[in-house]
Amino acid sequence: MFLKRKMQAAAAAVVLGAMMLATGCTVQAHAGYYYDPYGHRYYAPAEQDTYVLQWENETHRNHEDFNHRSKAERNEYWKWRHQHDHDHDHDQH
Repeated sequence: MFLKRKMQAAAAAVVLGAMMLATGCTVQAHAGYYYDPYGHRYYAPAEQDTYVLQWENETHRNHEDFNHRSKAERNEYWKWRHQHDHDHDHDQH
């Protein structure tokens, strides 16, 4: 009986540890990244910084860390960004 309880406790600890490790890795992998709710993906800041600066300039905003902007402003950026992508697609054809 004692051995069975030890095995159950050990199994539970392994499962719990694996869940915590998996969750921690997921959070850390996306920390500091920019999430595009329209494209449903994360971008490294280096992939978007030039565009963010252009958006700030075109919309007469002061420079601010993107992740510190309000959710409404981030959504405005992503709408602008997707429009900007389409403009470039048309320019290339």
